[in-house]
Amino acid sequence: MNTLTASRAYGRSGLTVGPIGYGVAALGNLYRPLAADVWPGIVPAAWEAGIRYFDTAPHYGLGLAEQRLGLGLQQYDRDAFVLSTKVGRVLEPNPDYRDGDTDIGNLFAVPSTTRRRMDYSRDGVLRSIEDSLTRLGLDRIDVVFVHDPDEHEREALDGAFPALDELRSQGVIRSYGAGMNQSAMLTRFVRETDLDIVMCAGRYTLLDQAAEHDLLPAAAERGVSVAVAAVFNSGILATDRPIQGATYNYGTAPDALVERASRIADIAAPYGVTVPQLAVQFPLRHPAVATVVLGADSADQITRNAGLAAVPVPDALWAELAEAGLLP
Repeated sequence: MNTLTASRAYGRSGLTVGPIGYGVAALGNLYRPLAADVWPGIVPAAWEAGIRYFDTAPHYGLGLAEQRLGLGLQQYDRDAFVLSTKVGRVLEPNPDYRDGDTDIGNLFAVPSTTRRRMDYSRDGVLRSIEDSLTRLGLDRIDVVFVHDPDEHEREALDGAFPALDELRSQGVIRSYGAGMNQSAMLTRFVRETDLDIVMCAGRYTLLDQAAEHDLLPAAAERGVSVAVAAVFNSGILATDRPIQGATYNYGTAPDALVERASRIADIAAPYGVTVPQLAVQFPLRHPAVATVVLGADSADQITRNAGLAAVPVPDALWAELAEAGLLP
């Protein structure tokens, strides 16, 4: 059996996930609108490729991603997939909206008829979950993440986490946690709350292993599952070798990182392995990591992404990369 592709426990409540999940920000028109004949085919393509974990958030397209995901999932048995969404941004009518205004300043090409209000209080959590269920058109949410509480740590600890803990104890949700683009605060949450899943974006990748020093040991110690997102570091690791103008963490990639990624590609090529395969499989080698969440804006892209964990990278290649000083 290929242990890389085997299902793994996700939290402590009996949920399981495969190695690849679909992060659906693109369904919210991330960067650009998706054509009316494109977005309806993405969730079915994910399903056909074996993906059964779907992650969304109100933030993605001001609720559009939740709406489209819900439509895509309605044809499938609710017990056959795991769904996570997030709290911390409550959507409300935008009184300043003018015809033609869009949310592209927040990266989403949707009309800004609503706006986000940061709210990590108990009431904000309960309202956010109720609104998400309405947009999704589903009867329950499996996992709820506190979303990007970087500037709201105390509010999250005093409001959001206790509310989610209560909902989990009541059986309203199966698991809860936090999702962030940093590892330090996630580590504190692992140690100071009873969350059972975290999502860490961009901090356990081929080019950034910050989470290896704090979050992953803490998660392993506490029995917390880790979902790793943004494994391509926003672009530089998404191609077989870095392209001109490659991006890293949503900005132009520094020359040193482009060179490092190119060296990784050179060493991998004789093994018939690509950088995207390495980027996906690297975090899955850690025992605390349950799944890697990948985005996709087309059926073809999600099919390709789902296959990146299908054939295990040879141990000899990992060893060679380590000997070259390119990995721990």
